[in-house]
This record gives sequence, C-alpha cells and structure tokens, in this order.
Amino acid sequence: MYYDKRPPMSDNTPPESSDPTSSMLWEYWYPALRSDQLRGRRLERAMLLEVPLVLGRDSAGKPFALRDVCPHRAFPLSFGRFDGASVECAYHGWQFDAHTGQCRHIPSLTADSKLKCDRIHAGSFPCEERDGYIWAFMANSEGRTAPSTSAPPTPELPKFSPRYQIARLWADLPCSVDHGIIGLMDPAHGPFVHQAWWWRSRRSIREKAKQFEPIPNGFRMSPHAPSTNSAPYKLLKLITGEPATTTIDFVLPNQRFEQIRAGRYWLSSRTTVTPVRRDLCRLDFVAAWNILPWFPVVSFIIHVLGPRFIRQDTEVIKKQALGLKYEDRMMLVDDADRQARWYFELKAAHLESQRTGEPMRHPVSGPVTLRWRS
Repeated sequence: MYYDKRPPMSDNTPPESSDPTSSMLWEYWYPALRSDQLRGRRLERAMLLEVPLVLGRDSAGKPFALRDVCPHRAFPLSFGRFDGASVECAYHGWQFDAHTGQCRHIPSLTADSKLKCDRIHAGSFPCEERDGYIWAFMANSEGRTAPSTSAPPTPELPKFSPRYQIARLWADLPCSVDHGIIGLMDPAHGPFVHQAWWWRSRRSIREKAKQFEPIPNGFRMSPHAPSTNSAPYKLLKLITGEPATTTIDFVLPNQRFEQIRAGRYWLSSRTTVTPVRRDLCRLDFVAAWNILPWFPVVSFIIHVLGPRFIRQDTEVIKKQALGLKYEDRMMLVDDADRQARWYFELKAAHLESQRTGEPMRHPVSGPVTLRWRS
C-alpha cells in the first residue's frame, strides 16, 4: 500500500516551506555542534532547520546560539568579533549580547539620537551543553521566544553507573529528515545493506516478533533478548556471561535510544537525525558503556566497525536519492514498516496539536506485537 507521508501544515512551519512534506518540528532541542568544535572565543557557524546559527562560548565557557543574521543589514554575525560577552557585527560594528541577542551598542548613533538600541534584538536560542554536544532549542525560525515560554529539559543520554566510557560518531546524510529517520528505525535492511562477518548475512534471516508500547512523544520496543543472529550481541554475551536485554525507544523529534543491560554491565546509546536543510540532515551517535573498560572490545566495535556501518547507510541514502527525484511516495508494508508509519503519524499528531492547542493524540493505542523477517 502507498502511504501518504504529508503532515498537515502548522502555524510554526516557516513561510518559505512550500512543500508540506518538508515540515520540520519546532519547539524541540536539536544538537547544533559537538562540544569539541566550540573552542575559546572563536565563533562557529551551524544550520538547524534551515536557520543559520552562530555559536560560541562566553568568558565563563557557557555556550550561546544567535541567529547568524544582523538585524541591521542582514550581515552574518559569524564574520564579526566576540569579546567574551558581546558579538560585534563586522559590517557596522553593532554589538549584541551573546545570550539574549539584545543590541548593546550602535557606533553610528549620535548623542541626541532617539533610537533605543536596547529594543533591537538579533534572534537568540536557548543553548545548553550535554553529553559532548551543544544543543539549541528551536522555538521558531526567528529566534524569538515569549518570556513565559520555557524550554523543556535538554536531552541527556541515560547512564547507569558513575564510571563509564563514551564515544561519538557522526555523518551527513543527503536526504530529508523523514527519510533519515525512517531509515534509522528500519529493521529489514540489515541483511542486505550491512552484509559482513561482523553483522548479518542473507543466510541469517529469521522471523522476529517484538512487542511495542506507547511512550510520551514516541514508542518503545519493550525489553527483549538481543537478536541471536548479530555478531556484536553474541560477543557481548560471551564477554559478560550474563543474559542480556535490549530496550529501544524512539522519541520525537529525532531521537533513537538503545539500552543493553547484562547484569552489572550496560551500554546506552542515542542516535539523532537532525534536519540541516530540507535535503540534508546530520546523524549523531553517542554511546556510553561500562563493559570491561580495561579491554577495548566495545571501543573497537564503535570506532572501527561503527563508521563502516554508517558509511553503508550513507551510500544507500545517496543511491535512494536518485529514485526519489522521480517518485517520493512510499509503499509501507506491515509489520516491518509499522515504525515508519508511526513516525509519520506522531509527526502529524504533533503538528495538529500545535495548530489547535489540544493535547497530542498518540497514534499507538496500546501494546502491540509486530512480526517481520530480518
């Protein structure tokens, strides 16, 4: 069956978005940069949801995010100077508070000018640092937040002991955020895209049955035994000697969490697919674990095998883009594609909730078991 993925238009959809399939979700946190990309007083550029940002750290090291457009003549603020408190536009020297975007000084004003520069603002976005990422809360494309509006807590990777190791991977995906996300949650492509001794092969395909349940703003693959036809999970069982369970969550707008527990050992990961433009998104993967820290087997899997895994997905997306030029409808079939359908339904429900002000109607009504072969 063909599935219409087009959500209803929202009041928060930017006016330049004429294609409803490209609607991006506002009023969420998104990772803008990795922490190690923001050093000293250097200004860095980023783009989220087609909004240009300039980011930096103040004199105390706290990150900030402004819209990278001076309200005077639209000159990018990222070309300017930063003194640890204010960003100065390189075109006319206007200065803006790094955190609030409030204009502090306009050099061209004379002493008798009646212009109140403190009423002028560059767009600003709430900004926090978590798990080695700089997050920006994207309330709207202009960077204007009502004083009564408060951002929810910044996303954080769950961790289950005070001592752990952590690693990060990333890649650009040349596709819309929708295709990036449903590719992320697709359970059936593994034996065909990730054929390798360390993953799965066509010969290892077998029937799976997983139970799912609704969670706020998303859905959960309930705790279950890891797939027996996956080499990394076999290795984990061999190392720990403990029966393992896996829990996988998807949460709007773009987060996939996976937790593997085996006795006192654990591995927790989060993958985000962040829209940069309508035709480009960025995958960020972070994992923390306490499994045999003195023996780098998990580190090897993540740092050596992980990039190969991501490269394979990226190559598939590049090739898929050739076909999407001619046909953007999708045939989503139960049960392997049910998670993709839930994603589009969740997204549409969120946009409708924003439009009407009513609570979001969750598309997953209760626990359900899905079956597929992979």
